[in-house]
Amino acid sequence: MQASADRALPTHPQCATPPGTPQVPALQLRTAMGSFATGVTVVTCGTDQGLFGFTANSFQCVSLEPPLVSFCLAKDAWSIAAFAGAAGYAVSVLAAGQQDLALRFSRRGGDKWAGVDYHVGHGGAPVLSDSIASFECSPVSAIEAGDHLIFLARVERVCHRELAQPLLFFRGQLSGASA
Repeated sequence: MQASADRALPTHPQCATPPGTPQVPALQLRTAMGSFATGVTVVTCGTDQGLFGFTANSFQCVSLEPPLVSFCLAKDAWSIAAFAGAAGYAVSVLAAGQQDLALRFSRRGGDKWAGVDYHVGHGGAPVLSDSIASFECSPVSAIEAGDHLIFLARVERVCHRELAQPLLFFRGQLSGASA
C-alpha cells in the first residue's frame, strides 16, 4: 500500500525509532525482535578438539527440496572455528521441560556436557536426548552477515516426537507452550 503525497502514513504509537533515523539502534532492534516468539534449539558439532554447542533461536527451514536449514552464530563466539570446520551439525529442538539445557548451552565456558544425555549423530555431532525434534546436517556454506555467520546446512536425518510441547523464547523469557 502506498501513501498519497499529501497524506503521511500513520506512525505506530510505540515506535521508538523516528522516521529518517539513519540506522536502527541495536538495543531497539533487539527489544523489538524479542516480541517475536521463537522455539529454542541447541546447535552442536563434534571435532578433534571436543564437543561444542550453543543455544539458538535463529534456526529455520530454508528449503524442502533439497532439504536445507540455517542457523546463525556470532562471529566472536568462542566456538566459531569449530563450527566453521565441522563435518556435521545437529540441531536439537528443546521441549518445554528443557530450560536447564537452554541456559547451560547459552553460557560461555565451563563444561556444558557434564551429565548431558546425547548420542553421536551425522558427522560426529551430538544429538541431545529427549528433544522434540532433531536435525542431523552436513555443512553447505557459511555466509557473513553483519556480526554473525549464517550457516546453511543440508538435512541428512530428521527425528521428531509428535505430542511433545516446545520450549519457547519470548521477550527474554523461556517458557513452555500450552496446547
